[in-house]
Amino acid sequence: MRTAEIRRRWLDYFGEREHAVVPSASLISPDPSILFTIAGMVPFIPYILGTQKAPWPRAASVQKCIRTNDIENVGRTARHGTFFQMNGNFSFGDYFKAGAIRYAWELSTAPQERGGYGLDGDRIWVTLWDQDTESYDVLTREIGVDPRHVVRLPREENFWDTGQPGPAGPCAELHYDRGPEYGPEAEGGSVDPGGDRYLEYWNLVFDQFLRGEGSGKDYPLLGELDQKAIDTGAGLERIAFLLQGKQNMYEIDEVYPVIAAAEEMSGRRYGASGEDDVRLRVVADHVRSSLMLIGDGVSPSNEGRGYVLRRLLRRSVRSMRLLGVDEPALPHLLPVSRDAMAASYPEVAADYDRISRIAYGEEDAFRRTLVSGTTILDTAVAQVKSSGGSTLAGDQAFALHDTYGFPIDLTLEMAAEQGLTVDEQGFRDLMTAQRERARADAKAKKGAHASSTALRELREPGATEFTGYTELSTSSTVRGLVRDGVLVSVAQQGETVDLVLDRTPFYAESGGQESDAGLITADGARLEVLDVQRPIKGLVVHTVRVLEGEVRAGAEALAQVDPEWRLGARQAHSGTHVVHAALREVLGPDALQSGSYNKPGYLRLDFAWNQALSPATRSEVEEVANRAIRQDLGVSWQYMPLPEAREWGAIALFGETYDEEVRVVEIGGPWSRELCGGTHVDHSSQIGIVALTGESSVGSGARRVEALVGLEAFHQLARERALVSTLTETLKVRPEELPERVAGVVSRLREAEKELAGLRQGQLLQAAAGLAEGAARVGPARLVTHEVGTVASVDDLRTLALDVRGRLGEEPALVALGGVAKDRPVVLVATNAGARESGLRAGALAKLAATALGGGGGGKDDVAQGGGTDASALPAALEAVRSAVAQG
Repeated sequence: MRTAEIRRRWLDYFGEREHAVVPSASLISPDPSILFTIAGMVPFIPYILGTQKAPWPRAASVQKCIRTNDIENVGRTARHGTFFQMNGNFSFGDYFKAGAIRYAWELSTAPQERGGYGLDGDRIWVTLWDQDTESYDVLTREIGVDPRHVVRLPREENFWDTGQPGPAGPCAELHYDRGPEYGPEAEGGSVDPGGDRYLEYWNLVFDQFLRGEGSGKDYPLLGELDQKAIDTGAGLERIAFLLQGKQNMYEIDEVYPVIAAAEEMSGRRYGASGEDDVRLRVVADHVRSSLMLIGDGVSPSNEGRGYVLRRLLRRSVRSMRLLGVDEPALPHLLPVSRDAMAASYPEVAADYDRISRIAYGEEDAFRRTLVSGTTILDTAVAQVKSSGGSTLAGDQAFALHDTYGFPIDLTLEMAAEQGLTVDEQGFRDLMTAQRERARADAKAKKGAHASSTALRELREPGATEFTGYTELSTSSTVRGLVRDGVLVSVAQQGETVDLVLDRTPFYAESGGQESDAGLITADGARLEVLDVQRPIKGLVVHTVRVLEGEVRAGAEALAQVDPEWRLGARQAHSGTHVVHAALREVLGPDALQSGSYNKPGYLRLDFAWNQALSPATRSEVEEVANRAIRQDLGVSWQYMPLPEAREWGAIALFGETYDEEVRVVEIGGPWSRELCGGTHVDHSSQIGIVALTGESSVGSGARRVEALVGLEAFHQLARERALVSTLTETLKVRPEELPERVAGVVSRLREAEKELAGLRQGQLLQAAAGLAEGAARVGPARLVTHEVGTVASVDDLRTLALDVRGRLGEEPALVALGGVAKDRPVVLVATNAGARESGLRAGALAKLAATALGGGGGGKDDVAQGGGTDASALPAALEAVRSAVAQG
């Protein structure tokens, strides 16, 4: 049974049983504390926690998920993959344990000709909480499961919770016995006797209790929830390899075609070699994961989600290289994954041009990285060998990995080819330190998220009413005050607190638009609004500083947005839509916005594009945008169901999460039609003017434009006009003659610089003869040390040192020159063949000199340099070289 068919049967089965069939949410998690959607229940967390009322009593979905915490195990086990799909069915105060168990058993065991999966019920084992008698009775008495196949476990092994006070409950986990060829038989109250025989394919979570404070599983159960919930997850890939009779998830129909294509490219055969099998599985998994991540709007970068995608793509390319493939691999592999996934996700085929452009660009960039990284690695290896060592330092391997994206296993492989080992432990220690820093950051974010208990209490009376679309001043009531995550009754002058109103005109930061500024007055208190956020859906939180008086919970208040701030914000946000539409008009529909930020007077917009915009293209985009402004296009908005908005052609931005009811903003009708919750002008002419100020790369396949709008744009143009006026007066030309005159001045300046450089080099070479004549015998060699003074560049110092060395003949000789280049002290050391035969190495001596300068250095045995920060230490640096030479 094909994976797409397993998926269809899941949705059909629960759809026929009155479940709302909910489409998969984006892989980009709406929860700021996690990067990706990591489980099928993530989109339903607010309904399970009770912070939001579920729009349906029961639901079903097949959710796209990404997990990368165990990426090193990908390809090595039957169960680990980065991208996977989780079949889920959910109940919010509707059916509970008996219903969930019946559904799971029926769909699992019903014959395939009747719409089920046809699994053998006699081979299904179930693990339960040892106190869950209700589930045990349903399984053994109603369904007829052999009691020996029901394993009862303590709470620490069979319980779900969020890690903080809130819902919790036991699980019922369904395992399938794959047969004796996969491992020993279960016995002694366990379904984990070793091997891959018993595969957990479905987990039923019963959200039954309210848990209290505590760490790990050591917390009290405070009682049963008023509204119980069901959250189940069945691994689609696991069911697929069970039903398709495959060994593991890599061999199912949505994954294996990429392995077959990689076999064809590499000439390696799957099943012939353990390490090659791992590499082929890594390629198949990571190519599919990358396809789906880019499809959901992630672009490669050096942080966050983009870094995870970059790592997946680079691991794919690296694995193909280790399989012997040096040519670009993704143009062969990515289309195969697209075709395998399109039956379930047709959007990856429809959007393939954009997806492939980003993926291929990243591969090209990494291939260049491999070239530069190889050069750096070769240099490091040569230095180790020249110093008589046999191990590449861990910090060098880490720098290759962290700075250049050079994989550690490639470093290990290439170092071994040249007879060296790598200090893997040192590398691992540095990696561990980096992960701990990242983990601490994630913990801090999670802690901030967890502190929302007080905010959830303030959300219970209802959502904050936003009045800012139609008014800037609103009478309201202070619902509550929060300081350091704790509800407080009063805030005094000088304090900064979070304040929640029942009604507000203040726009909370979202959709790329910065939050509003303004004042709130309450019972004589004046509060400056510093920030406005929406940490919980439906709750607007104002961060305020108490300027005068004191404010109490329950006080009547007047919230007033700064009208100048709001006008600038409206101009900038509408300007963002106009620039987006202009980009699509000039470049084509593929130039889709992938992110934005706007505040009064300024906007930036990231969009999918794989090359820099020429000056002519930038001018054209700017002209199209300003023509639209001059045409005084109408700006309107309306609410409609999300499917209707998509059919209407409204653009939904990658990574954004939308409700079923959405707000569509139009500028000039269909010319600009986007889903947006921001504040906007009434007519495009109110934007004033748009002036593009910059365009740059923000990652592979992604560009960024920046612009000023309104008065800020006018001020920018005025500054440029003043600059042009100053230049024309200085150069005595008309404005239109400026480019030619400036080009002439620059050309003459370059010629003068060349002439000066020639004169300077001549002076240095004239000094070479005198320095060579002054060489003194020190230890095994003739030695020249000299402090040159200020030089234009290190190249001048190098030229002089090589000239002096050449004048010293075949006898062992060494030259050490010190100088200041670009305000930094530097020492250049050069040795001839005789000196090197005597054991004098330029690299080691340059490093020694650099230590005296408070810096570092090194290089080859014949020529090397070192630098630092303390120019006054140049005499000491040269003396250190002299002393080392004297000691031989």
